[in-house]
Amino acid sequence: MKAYLEPEEIERLEQAAEYLRDRLLIRLLFHLGCRVSEALGIKVSDIDSKQGLVTIQHLKQRIKLSCPHCAARLGRSHHFCPACGKEVEKAVAEEKEHRKFRVLPLDTVTLSMLKEYIKRGGANSRKGGQLLFDLTRHRAWQIVRDCAEKAGLPGLINPESGKVHSVSPHKLRDAFAVHAVKLDDSGDGLRLLQEHLGHQSIVTTMKYRKVSGEEQKEWYNRLWQGGK
Repeated sequence: MKAYLEPEEIERLEQAAEYLRDRLLIRLLFHLGCRVSEALGIKVSDIDSKQGLVTIQHLKQRIKLSCPHCAARLGRSHHFCPACGKEVEKAVAEEKEHRKFRVLPLDTVTLSMLKEYIKRGGANSRKGGQLLFDLTRHRAWQIVRDCAEKAGLPGLINPESGKVHSVSPHKLRDAFAVHAVKLDDSGDGLRLLQEHLGHQSIVTTMKYRKVSGEEQKEWYNRLWQGGK
């Protein structure tokens, strides 16, 4: 079974969408390679139509643990404070928001679709601006799944676990990454892809070399050259 979608299959997926909103969601997930939470967080003000750019914001919630005696930073495994030395029965937990953003290019078709969607009044006013999509993560997942079934797309196998999963928003992000690796799997190419996807570690990005088959191809090339 296949581990990722081909561009022509994603085109079928997009064409299976009945509404402009759903077609736009599918297109953004693949052509930007963004997370579903990032796509659902895009505001009208994030789109620079003149330059053809969109600002993607990624919000992570992190728990900060500190000593109840001296407020020093603690790890999850600490039973004694490394600063004051006192025993820590219960650390003070504080939730911290960590925001990151990156600016990605929009192709002409996607930009045109965005303009048409906004012109039709698709964006929804919320506190802090106009969101493109008034959807939950679960509803976005349902839209992609239903369109995949309508398009007759098969399930995709997880190369690590061997389990078969239905087409989901994250599979569109995976497809973008796999085809980017196929175009350029050099060190510079992988670093650019890491920045585009918003990965903190290059190791996360490099897993797509294995999924794309580039890692296997490189092994065969080395074996062939060694045998000459």
